[in-house]
Amino acid sequence: MIREAACGDLEGLLLLYTHLHEKSVPADTPERAALWDKILSDPDYHIIVAEVEKQIVSSCVCVIVPNLTHNLRPYALIENVVTHADYRRRGLASACLAFARELAGKQDCYKMMLMTGSKEEDTLRFYERAGYSRSDKTAFNQWL
Repeated sequence: MIREAACGDLEGLLLLYTHLHEKSVPADTPERAALWDKILSDPDYHIIVAEVEKQIVSSCVCVIVPNLTHNLRPYALIENVVTHADYRRRGLASACLAFARELAGKQDCYKMMLMTGSKEEDTLRFYERAGYSRSDKTAFNQWL
């Protein structure tokens, strides 16, 4: 099942993120709970999850960004695309990205942007098959 994350999904999502780049699950603190509440209450912040047998096994984040250009149309940022290692190559991440695309379309976004740190050709082709271009723009990061 592909859906937006709900209140009870935090632990499963944090466990999934250990298949992304996190080494452990952040401690259950008031700050973590407050951040989760803030994310869930933000109408422009969407965590999309794929659930198999009540386990979150794939996800992406889609943030809608208000914009003063392109005839005042917003754009979407895609982040934290991840699938549990045991569930890869089943179309789950593709389904999450398709859900994000539908969501962005309903919000009248004029584009979606996604960056990856991966240099793996299979990963880059995956994003191209999902409709993303690696030749349209140049991305720069500044780590803080």
